[in-house]
Amino acid sequence: MKTKHKILEGVSMKKIILSTLVASLLITGVNAKETAAKDASVKQVNTIAVNNAKNEAKSNQSELVKEALNSLKEAHDALVALEKKDAKLATSKLESALGKLEVILAAKDAPKLLPIDNAIVVNEFMGKSEEIDGILTQIKTLLNKNKIQEARALMLPLQSEIDITVVSLPLITYPDALKLAAKYVHSNELDKAQGVLVTALSTFTKVTEVLPIPLLKATDLIVASSVIAKEDKTKAIAYLDAANESLNVAEKLGYVSKSTTTYKALHEQIDAVKKEIEGPNKAEKIFEKLKESLKEFKEKVFSEKNDTKNNEKE
Repeated sequence: MKTKHKILEGVSMKKIILSTLVASLLITGVNAKETAAKDASVKQVNTIAVNNAKNEAKSNQSELVKEALNSLKEAHDALVALEKKDAKLATSKLESALGKLEVILAAKDAPKLLPIDNAIVVNEFMGKSEEIDGILTQIKTLLNKNKIQEARALMLPLQSEIDITVVSLPLITYPDALKLAAKYVHSNELDKAQGVLVTALSTFTKVTEVLPIPLLKATDLIVASSVIAKEDKTKAIAYLDAANESLNVAEKLGYVSKSTTTYKALHEQIDAVKKEIEGPNKAEKIFEKLKESLKEFKEKVFSEKNDTKNNEKE
């Protein structure tokens, strides 16, 4: 891993939209590997929801990633060889680097961007939705008095999200760069080869994707409610009440969506499910509609947050 970090140090990283592979992982990350027991408390369901999302993000490793890192190591070694004017060793290392890439490019549905590293930061707001109103009132008062730093300190905890920063290798340009470097080495233009490799080893993509924790919690609470709706009405309704509260937190923390579905519509659907559970209890279809609405809502939130993150630093 030391070699990888050496390569990435000081690198200028350009941000673009996540590859289909990674975007799919982030959007579907709430498909829990661990499921809550039927007698689980709301707190336990919430904990499982967050842990599952973190574990899904951490599991984004594969043989392809290992081959990519090996290729980067060989390319880095080729650059070191060029600095020493060792054309023979540089050629050998470049051939090895290209060989590692062949394994990746030959894979079915090889992504255009191959994740090689990621970092996960979790900031979870543990309070209730009504507490947010009080904090916002304090912030407005401080801002009116021009006490910016005090207001800023109150604002920092007002987030509840998992931030996943993914560093990827661009498989469209990287192999061609290695081939061009090898061509320059063969023609004894070592300075040009070195310049090409420096550029290749500093061209990574970096994208931060944001997963709002309250929406992850709401999703798992609704799923948990649907599982026990027929056998334990009280518990099922408690889960739905907690899902409503999670949506309130998400809305007050500013996690907006481009979806045509609104927070109000989600609350209305939850209330409709609750009435059905309390009545004839034939809530299966309503549950499915609610799950689909929330899924679509989440996907639009993720997309919007991702676009905002990228534009802020460009």
